[in-house]
Amino acid sequence: MLHNEQLSMKTDWHSLELSRTTVVDKDYKNTQNVRRFLSAECGSECKLDRDFMAWIINGDHKTMGDVADEWQRRHAAIAKQV
Repeated sequence: MLHNEQLSMKTDWHSLELSRTTVVDKDYKNTQNVRRFLSAECGSECKLDRDFMAWIINGDHKTMGDVADEWQRRHAAIAKQV
């Protein structure tokens, strides 16, 4: 199985088999495939707001595992405030 860090072509975020090691690249798209992955990692309550989307595409190196972990970190902090 090839991950996008091994490919030289544009990432197809619609059909790529995503894993925690999939690199978020400059071609990142918030597709149904991405939402399905994040729902599996974070639960069905996982929704992406504008601030979080901006963090995902900010240009810093990250993987889909980092994205899932950051969503969980942010929402754990929100839950503690309630």
